[in-house]
Amino acid sequence: MGCRRTDSWSALLRVVAETDEAGAIRLTPDPRHCLPGRGAWLHPTGDCLEQALRRRAFGRALRTSAAPDPAAVRAHVEAVATGHEQHAQGKNRP
Repeated sequence: MGCRRTDSWSALLRVVAETDEAGAIRLTPDPRHCLPGRGAWLHPTGDCLEQALRRRAFGRALRTSAAPDPAAVRAHVEAVATGHEQHAQGKNRP
């Protein structure tokens, strides 16, 4: 989405839009590719994420009317970049 380059699905991060209790739309990372709903795909890098946010690509790709909150996706991408990928993907659970 951000850089507009194609890649295999295993190299990309799937992102879905979820509505919280207050009605706000937030972006949720889906590294296991199993959450329900329409998904958008991007490389899990800060550059690709920033390009997607600058272009407002998430709203169009996920067909949301309001601008979604990217905080969770940004935290996931930062965790992957700093080497805390296992924590970001939830693999630290027993």
